[in-house]
Amino acid sequence: MFDTKKVEIEWGGKTLSLETGRVARQADGAVLATLGETVVLCAVTAAKSVKEGQDFFPLTVHYQEKFSSAGRIPGGFFKRERGATEKETLTSRLIDRPVRPLFPEGFYNEINVICQVFSYDGENEPDILAMIAASAALTISGVPFMGPIGAARVGYKDGEYLLNPTLDQLKEGELDLVVAATQNAVMMVESEAKELSEETMLGAVMFAHDASRKVIDAIISLAEKAAKDPWELDQGDDNSAIKARLKDLIGKDIAAAYKLTNKSARADALNAARAKAKEAFAGEDPQTQMVAIKQVKKLEAEIVRTAILKDGARIDGRTTTQIRPIEAMVGFLPRTHGSALFTRGETQAICTTTLGTKESEQMIDGLVGLSYERFMLHYNFPPYSVGEVGRFGAPGRREVGHGKLAWRALHPVLPSHDEFPYTIRVLSDITESNGSSSMATVCGGCLSMMDAGVPIARPVSGIAMGLILEGKEFAILSDILGDEDHLGDMDFKVAGTEKGITSLQMDIKVAGITEEIMKAALAQAKDGRAHILGEMSKALGESRHELSAHAPRIETMQIAKEKIRDVIGTGGKVIREIVATTGAKVDIDDEGVIKISSSDLSQIEAARKWIQGIVEEPEVGKIYSGKVVNIVDFGAFVNFMGGKDGLVHVSEIKNERVENVRDALSEGQEVKVKVLEIDPRGKVRLSMRVVDQETGEELEDTRPPREERPRGERGDRGPRRDGEGRGDRGGRGDRGRGGRDRGPRRDGERSDRGEGRGDRGPRREREGGGDDNGPEPEFAPAFLTRDDD
Repeated sequence: MFDTKKVEIEWGGKTLSLETGRVARQADGAVLATLGETVVLCAVTAAKSVKEGQDFFPLTVHYQEKFSSAGRIPGGFFKRERGATEKETLTSRLIDRPVRPLFPEGFYNEINVICQVFSYDGENEPDILAMIAASAALTISGVPFMGPIGAARVGYKDGEYLLNPTLDQLKEGELDLVVAATQNAVMMVESEAKELSEETMLGAVMFAHDASRKVIDAIISLAEKAAKDPWELDQGDDNSAIKARLKDLIGKDIAAAYKLTNKSARADALNAARAKAKEAFAGEDPQTQMVAIKQVKKLEAEIVRTAILKDGARIDGRTTTQIRPIEAMVGFLPRTHGSALFTRGETQAICTTTLGTKESEQMIDGLVGLSYERFMLHYNFPPYSVGEVGRFGAPGRREVGHGKLAWRALHPVLPSHDEFPYTIRVLSDITESNGSSSMATVCGGCLSMMDAGVPIARPVSGIAMGLILEGKEFAILSDILGDEDHLGDMDFKVAGTEKGITSLQMDIKVAGITEEIMKAALAQAKDGRAHILGEMSKALGESRHELSAHAPRIETMQIAKEKIRDVIGTGGKVIREIVATTGAKVDIDDEGVIKISSSDLSQIEAARKWIQGIVEEPEVGKIYSGKVVNIVDFGAFVNFMGGKDGLVHVSEIKNERVENVRDALSEGQEVKVKVLEIDPRGKVRLSMRVVDQETGEELEDTRPPREERPRGERGDRGPRRDGEGRGDRGGRGDRGRGGRDRGPRRDGERSDRGEGRGDRGPRREREGGGDDNGPEPEFAPAFLTRDDD
């Protein structure tokens, strides 16, 4: 039933399989790619005709991750895959960038490339597999694709390059680099590195290129078995006559326009030349008019490229290595946590840094499960930055991609979470653009973080390099303008510190560049980065040592694991009460690390003391602040140290006698108490009378010991050792009792007690007599004792 074609190769110690003919058979080309247990399907469809008047190539790439591929159900309210995530958008761009230049000029048929992840094993990343599947599907579809391309991811650890490393290996290593290449040249590079040298980065690119060649050979083998017949393309008419006519008509005007250094003036002059050409061809048929418009663009490129290659003359008069004037400011905005205004020529970015707590981390729901990101960088490109009218709203693919490039450049120099327990968000708003705004974001974003007090390892700068390539002759341009980007052959962005490269991105518009060109571009970019770092240091050379007054403070404390449940409380009751009462945010992890955050230091201190009171044990003799929580007849219970209760006996409230506890204290009253004793069961006896309630200082205890205090007249109790009764005790001060005949008791008769207790008769044999009742217990709880003075 199925006419299945399949090829397999050993690649990086695993089996790479490419299959076609079983799935999606109605597409022009469909390939099921498998690496390990990760499976990606790519299907390609192409329109058989071109819309009338269309003069651009409508290639669209969609990459989608199915949650079912990892055995997961999407989180949140909607339980199905919805709009593209950031990773899906970035992977779509990753596939688009190397394949787009490999379609012939003048091919305008719409092409749709859809890559879907159907199985994910947690080890083999599907983005590389999707690039390979897309290349294979395009190659066998019959469309005029001048591929195939191969792709590979490279890691670097302990001086060794790793092909297609796992997620754990990437986290532990120093490099995450993705390369797409044809058999002879590199087409695209995307990377994040931990300050690696130019030599190491170049070696990684070449290592990936070699690995890509094995994939290209496998795709060619599949195409030999299953490729459809190639499309026949129109050879097109010879447009040399139209081009010569345009050169005579507006060639000098274009050359003069590109000598204007101001972007607006240059644009006005070019528009005037284009209008002149349009007017000259107004009487021609629509097809000739469309050809003339495209030939004007080619004429512009030819004039600019020739001037650079022959004379070294750039559009704005700079040399090939010269950087535009730079101006940097920090503290640009008064209420932000950190801000910078970075201007390079006619490119400008306002960058702000905001610090937050763990609650502000970005939650990411992906194939690997829920994860949290503490560093975010968002890039915005409003239409006014290029003097145009356009859509203004949610970020597009380009904005997401540029923001991620700057994120990769700055991420390697961030402090660890233990060193700096903040969530960091950098926002870049491009206010002018004529050149690389993503590299302006790197520079401005770095300065804004330093202004906010983020202790980064070293400052990071970025530069965009360009290339003019004609045969074997080439020129590398530092700090390219927008027009040099459009008319050139390469967009090569490098970011890093004085120590090494943190990010490298390259896009090629021709059929790839050689190792020689890349080596020269990296060396020239290193000099440019050093110059930009020097200009940045004039604004701020290192991170501020103090955070902004508007930034939240975070205090970290460690408690024993067995105390975690006490801080959290049943159902989170205690920690919620701490947050609600103090106003500070409190986070606690499974290791007992607590982070308390607030912009108000008094709130942090209140929460810290509360938690300390819960986890610490009270000390005898120490004075604490507390609150009366319950009043009873014999005293009051006071809550202190946040989670401890102790008893202030009525005799320990004041030095004078207290008849009614409620006359001296009220519930909710703030008091200062001293710990007198803690019994073996943990019950705490407190005293207020020995503490100055105003200052909290300890007072001298002037009350005599209990045995020396007057106890009142208790009468003659009679002998107790000879068994003849206790005698007439007489009065007990003001506490005399009415007599009552209680009848016999054991072996002795009770007398009429009258005013006293009378003759009680023999009562066991007890040592001592009179008022001697034997030694007092070593510890008697306060609520079991009473003073009779």
